Amino acid sequence: MGDTDQLLDYLTKFFPILFFIFVALAFGVLTLVISYFVQPRYPEPEKLSTYECGAEPFSDSRMPFPVRYYIFAMLFVIFDIEVIFLYPWAVVFTKIGLIGLIEMIIFIALFVVAYVYAWRKGALEWD
Repeated sequence: MGDTDQLLDYLTKFFPILFFIFVALAFGVLTLVISYFVQPRYPEPEKLSTYECGAEPFSDSRMPFPVRYYIFAMLFVIFDIEVIFLYPWAVVFTKIGLIGLIEMIIFIALFVVAYVYAWRKGALEWD
């Protein structure tokens, strides 16, 4: 009898989370279904033609992009994540003290070395 009470107690603690997930999924599905039935449909040749920023396409859309764009995007994400890690560190800085400061200096130093390396290799040059 004790195990079932613990299981029931455990499930009741997570019921609001499950309910929230259900409401979010139901809202998303319901919104898509309603928009499918309510949307106006006027299939005219101008709407069905392909376009690129309001102009007729002049080349193949599957042309390869230079690797430089992907490297630039990855560097942006990596340095963005570094900034995200700084906020929780700043919040608990008074609790972690000097050892936390030293660890963060090492963490930032690694990113500075990576930034200088990427800069020297020309990964940050757009043209």
